[in-house]
This record gives sequence, C-alpha cells and structure tokens, in this order.
Amino acid sequence: MLDNAEEARIQRSFRDEGRTPYGTLYIVGTPIGNLDDMTYRAVHILKEATWIAAEDTRQSRKLLTHFDIPGKLVSYHEHNKGKSGEALLDKLLAGETVALVSDAGMPAISDPGADLVAEAIERGVSVVPIPGPNAALTALVASGLPTDAFTFVGFLPRDKRKASETLARWKRQPATLLFYEAPHRVEATLKLMLEAWGDRRCVLARELTKRYEEFARGTISSCLKHVEANGPMGEYCVLVEGDSGIAGDGEDEIAWWAELTPAEHVEAYERKEGLPHKEALKKAAIDRNVPKRELYNAIHQGKPE
Repeated sequence: MLDNAEEARIQRSFRDEGRTPYGTLYIVGTPIGNLDDMTYRAVHILKEATWIAAEDTRQSRKLLTHFDIPGKLVSYHEHNKGKSGEALLDKLLAGETVALVSDAGMPAISDPGADLVAEAIERGVSVVPIPGPNAALTALVASGLPTDAFTFVGFLPRDKRKASETLARWKRQPATLLFYEAPHRVEATLKLMLEAWGDRRCVLARELTKRYEEFARGTISSCLKHVEANGPMGEYCVLVEGDSGIAGDGEDEIAWWAELTPAEHVEAYERKEGLPHKEALKKAAIDRNVPKRELYNAIHQGKPE
C-alpha cells in the first residue's frame, strides 16, 4: 500500500455542477470541414457560455453566425496564450463559463489549448470535453491501416535534422503512426520518412469531410510520386504503417550490427555500401535510434579533430 501517495483529484463533471465557486472550461469540438458534423450539444454549450475562446476569431465568427450563436469571442492562440490564458483563468475563477474552440476539430491537440487545460486543472477548475470531429482519427478509420494500436505524433519539427531524429525515435514503433503536415512541407516529409524507415504502407488524407476529400493509399514512395505529380493541396494527415519487427529474410533486421561497436557499425556501412563517413554515421544513428551527434561523440570522444 502506498501510504505516502498523493490522493487523486476527482472531478464529477455533472454531480458537482453549481457546487463550486468557479466556472467551467468546456473543450468544444467543431467541424473539420463539413458544418453538418456540428453536434447539438456543441451548439448548446456555445450558446450558454459566457465567453468563447477562439484560435482565429474571424474563422470562428463564421461558424457562430451559421448556427446563430451570439457568444462573446476572445482571442486565444499560440502567440498570446500567456496573457490571454491568464485573463481566461481569471474569468473562470470568478465563476464565468469559457468554451474553448480551435479553427477546426478538437481543441488542445497539437494546439495551445493544452496549456489552458493544464492550468485550469491545476487551479481546481472543472474541464469538460464536448466531443467532436478529429482529423487524425477520421483519417485513421478510413485508411485501411491497423487501428488496434496507433500513436499520434502530430507535426514534425521544422528543422530537418530534428525531424530526422524524431523519425528515428519512432522507427521501431509497431503501432500505426499519425502525423499532421502542411501542404508546402508534405513532399519533404515523405522523403525523410522513406529515408528513415524504408518503404512502408502509407495513406495521405486531405480535405476531410469537404467536397474534394481525397485518400491516397499505397506506400510512402507511391504517395510521394502522387504528390510530386499532382502537387500538394490542402492540409494533410499522413498515416504510416508501424514497424512489423520482421526483416525480409525473416530475421530481426538489427541482428547484423547488434554485436558491433558504434565505430564498427559506421565502418561497416562505409565498407559494404561505399558511403562517405557522414552518410554512414547517419544510417548507423537511425539503426540505433539515437541522435547522430550522440553517435558521433561516442565514436570520436578523445580523438583529435
């Protein structure tokens, strides 16, 4: 028995309603494209809320106007979340109700709303989710890839080196991997995935629930060819098959280097594939699921430059 363990904080969303001096923070899901996906409950909560915190007030105003919701909009986004977040918390602590929405889908997923949720919970404010559409899950269920286990990674870092390191960390993940990507970066991202993981099954989903909804199902390389031939259009969900753990010869693909030192591993790539040291180092780092700089330091520590 854990005698000194901290007690769990219990929130009874409906039984405790009206019994605390604080307001409630509602996390309200909104359509990702098709306005018919708006729920009755979401409309009701937005109409009842004292304040509606929106990522882009101009975009959200269109939604509110469509459903005849006269809410008081306040701006809350990545660049003002510090100041705006404190103001919203003050309103909640004063007993006012705040509904948080994003431009599309569920707030607080790859979204600054996560910070507001964490702060509200820390201060004893009830946080109540109002379910709605989510682009990643919408894409997943129609992808044809395994859904029994999946991992949402979100956006990769903008820096190419950091993006490659992130992909290397997820290389051995057996679950289906879910990413978001902007149109101007999707081609580069697919190339990095192909380099880091090889040619796995892949699905590109764009314009979900809209008129031009499209799924490109195939492999990373075939999806890359599709983007190269047709150009990137719209925001993408990129879904990639997880690691099967089975190499082409039926053995674990890391077996050949498992007994090698880091230096021997790099030398093997240089010798077997004729790669320059930099490229051999990069491939060995991906194999070992470590940053390239860490592997470099392990090999060259104590050696003169």
